[in-house]
Amino acid sequence: MVARLPARRFFSQSRSQSSDAAAAATAFLSRFQSRGPQTRTQTLDANQLQLLSLTLGRPSIFPRAPSLAHSPPPVDTAVPPGYHLVYFTPAFTESELGADGTDASYNPDAPFTRRMWAGGEVLWPRGPDGKPNPLRVGQQVSETTRVLSAEPKVVKKTGEDMIVVAVEKAFANEQGVSIVDRRNWVFRKALPTPSAASAPPSSVPLSNASHLATPHPAASTIVTEGKTHARTLVQTPVTLFRFSALTFNPHKIHYSLPWARDVEGHKDIVVHGPLNLITILDLWRDIHSQAQPVGARPLLAPQRILYRATSPLYAGDEYRVVLEEGDGDVSHVQILAPGGSRGHEGGDSCLNRLSSLMHSRYHG
Repeated sequence: MVARLPARRFFSQSRSQSSDAAAAATAFLSRFQSRGPQTRTQTLDANQLQLLSLTLGRPSIFPRAPSLAHSPPPVDTAVPPGYHLVYFTPAFTESELGADGTDASYNPDAPFTRRMWAGGEVLWPRGPDGKPNPLRVGQQVSETTRVLSAEPKVVKKTGEDMIVVAVEKAFANEQGVSIVDRRNWVFRKALPTPSAASAPPSSVPLSNASHLATPHPAASTIVTEGKTHARTLVQTPVTLFRFSALTFNPHKIHYSLPWARDVEGHKDIVVHGPLNLITILDLWRDIHSQAQPVGARPLLAPQRILYRATSPLYAGDEYRVVLEEGDGDVSHVQILAPGGSRGHEGGDSCLNRLSSLMHSRYHG
C-alpha cells in the first residue's frame, strides 16, 4: 500500500465557477489529448549534474565521492533523485514566452496563463529484482509527456477561477522507465502588466535583506531528535539565479525583484518549488546515506514522493526542512517557514512551500 497526502484542499470545484474556466479547460484538454504523448530524447550531460550540485552547495554528488571542483562526474554516475529536473529543459525563444517569462507550451487559452507549480508526485519504479533503474550520466534518455487532466477550480479563499492541469513525464533509458514525474500546475488569470512609465510605486515593503543573505548550504548539518531530522536552509538570489539558469526557467518571480514585487505582489523574489523538492530529497538521501557503511553503493532513490505546495518562500528566508520517520517505510516531510509556522492553505499568488509524504523502501 502506498501512502497518500491527507485530504487538504486549498482550491475546490464549485458550481459557481465561470463558464470561461470550464470552456478553457475543456478546449485545453481536447487540444492536447488529440496530439497524443510528446517524446524528446537527450544524452545526459555530466556538466549539468556538476553545476547543479555546486549550486546546491554540495561539493560532491555522493558522500565520499570525488570533488566536483575541477571536473564533472564520470560517465555512468547515477543521477540523484530530483536532479532529473535540470534535463529536458524548455527550448523556446524569448518571443515565445509569456509576459511573466514562463513558457506557454502547456498553457490553456487566455486569460488563464499565469502558471504556478502546485504539487505532484514522483515515482522511481522497481524492476523484478526490487531495485530502481537510475538514470546515469552519458545515457540516451527519452522524456514522454502527456496531459492527464484539466479541471476548472475555484480558490476557496478568494472565489477566483483557475484551471488545474495535471501532466505526466516518464523518463526512460535502455533498461526501461526510470522516473515517472506527475506535476500539477495551476493556471490563474493573467495580471495586468504595467508599463515602465505608468507603473505605480509598490505597496509591498522593499526587502533588501535577501541580497545580503549568507547561504546555508544544502549539505549543511542535520539535527536529529529521535525519528525527526531537520536541516536549516537559506536560499540567496545567487542560488535562485543559478537554478533558473540550469533549468532554463525564465519565470520572472525567481530573479526579477521589480516583477515579483510590483506586478505579482511578493515581498521578494520567490524560491522555486522544484528547488524545494530537491532539498527534501537531498535530506532523505543524506539521512539514509549516514546509515550506510563505508564503501557501500550510493543510495539511489525512494519509491515515491507525493508533495503539495501551499505558500511562498523568499530569497533570504531562513527555513527548515523537517523529516519525520513514520511507521514502516513512510516518512512525512515539511518545509517550515521563518518562525516555524507551517505552510498555510489558501489562494496565494505563488504556491511554493512544500508538504510531502515519502514511500521510502530502498536498495543501496
